[in-house]
Order: sequence, then structure tokens, then C-alpha cells
Amino acid sequence: MNKIDNIEGVIEQITQKVAQRLQQATVSTKKESVVSEKIDYKNTSQFFGKKTSTTFQHSKNVVEKKVENSVDSYTLARMIDHTLLKPNATQQQLAKVCQEAIQYNFATVCVNSSNIPFVASLLQGSAVLPIAVIGFPLGAASTEAKVFEAKEAIRAGAREIDMVINIGALKSKNYSLVYQDILAVVEASKPYKVKVILEMSELNHDEKVIACVLSKTAKAAFVKTSTGFSSGGATVEDIALMRAIVGKDMEVKASGGVNTREIAEKMIAAGANRIGTSSGVSIVTGVKAESKGY
Repeated sequence: MNKIDNIEGVIEQITQKVAQRLQQATVSTKKESVVSEKIDYKNTSQFFGKKTSTTFQHSKNVVEKKVENSVDSYTLARMIDHTLLKPNATQQQLAKVCQEAIQYNFATVCVNSSNIPFVASLLQGSAVLPIAVIGFPLGAASTEAKVFEAKEAIRAGAREIDMVINIGALKSKNYSLVYQDILAVVEASKPYKVKVILEMSELNHDEKVIACVLSKTAKAAFVKTSTGFSSGGATVEDIALMRAIVGKDMEVKASGGVNTREIAEKMIAAGANRIGTSSGVSIVTGVKAESKGY
């Protein structure tokens, strides 16, 4: 496993690059006369013992304009992680989700790790990949437990891993622990992609920036907004911020509360590559879902 001895120094360097990227985006946004909103990341470097203060501009153009059918249905479907994460999910419900995913050409089916053997067997031979969530939904399990769960899920057939970040460690500014936690799961999951669920609704602005930086530094494939089990879900503002931080060489997943085509397309316009939802059928067909979900 690759280790970084001075993780705080690395984070500071990358955070400075993030600041430059956001400032460049601001200049571009101004040139295009797009409505923007100031987001004040005061003292982001205070976490590293520096007394600095920077104000970044963050584009809100996708909030202000309505996106209408900008993505064709097939392309949209291939961006959907069809999701069933309720603890009381039955095999009948899981089978229905798998059948829908195959029928509508969704990218994946996302389930709890204990359900991977059943789901993987149903999806075998299709283009739909099984995803397992790890350390879900709190992220508070030990790194060793997350690594074991990821390895077992992959052995059972998972082909992507969605892990929850250690939120308590992040808020305690224990960045080394957060980084090593992500890195360990990334290494254990190779060659398959790992998404890091940041639970954005629980983070302040600085924590959002640092969580994205840590995930990218640890070589995760995605950053993801939410578990869908906390105080809030995906927002256009958070997706745009995540995209600005991680750049073009990392993917972004919007999850939690994405239950209509209009919302999904706004997330994509803001920078999302993947949509996590239990409302995939409703999103691609326009038929109202039976009940609210992830």
C-alpha cells in the first residue's frame, strides 16, 4: 500500500491547486456572463497551521436555468445506479430491481454487501454491474472491517464499491486516518472502481473541499454526495463544487433525493457522471414512482 508521510502537507498543496482551479473557473464564468454565487472558504488553510483567507467564486448557472431533456433516455439510463439499500429489502424486491436494471439498460444495481451474491447471480451475462456499499451508512467501521467487507463483496461478484468516508475522523481533522481508510479500500478493491460517499449534508465548506482532496489523493474513482440515509441528499451546488475540486479526471456521483428526470439532468449539467437513485424507472420513463426512496 502506498503511504504518504506528510499527508497534511500534501493536502495543503492540493488545496492550493483547488483554489487556483476555482479562481480560474470564476474568470471563465464571468466572461460568459453566467449568474454566480460567492462561497466563502475562509481560512481553509487553518487546518494546516496557516493564517490565510481566500474567497472563491462558485458557478450556480445550473441552478438558475431550467434543463429540459438535454440528455437522451439511453444515455441517461447508462448513468443510473439503480439502488435498493433498505435493510428490509426482500429477494423479491431485489429481483425486481435487477429485472428493471436489465430492461432499462441501467449502469448498475447498488445493494448492501450481503445481497451481492444473489444480485450478481441475477445480473450475470448482462451489461449491468453489481455494486456493494461498504461501511454503510455511517462510515464509522474500522478500516480493517471496511477492507474485509470490500474483499468479500468482490469475491461474491461486486464490480464497483461505494464506501462511506470516516466522517468523525474528518471532522476531527485526522486526515491521515481518513486518507489511509480510503486508500486501504481502494487497494483492496483493485481492479474495480471505488466511490467515496462524503455525506455532504453533514460537512461544512472546508470539510467538503478536504474530503474531495483526500479521495482524489487516495486514487478513488469517484466522489459521491450522500448515503441517502442522513439529513440531506445531493444538491446542484455540491455537485458543481465537487466537479470543480476533482477536475475532469475523476468521476462524480449524485445520490440522495434524485427522483425526477429534471433533477437528474440538473445534476448532470452540474458535473455528475453517475446518478444513484431508487427512482430510475420513473426518471427514464416519466411514469411516477410508487413511493419515495433513495
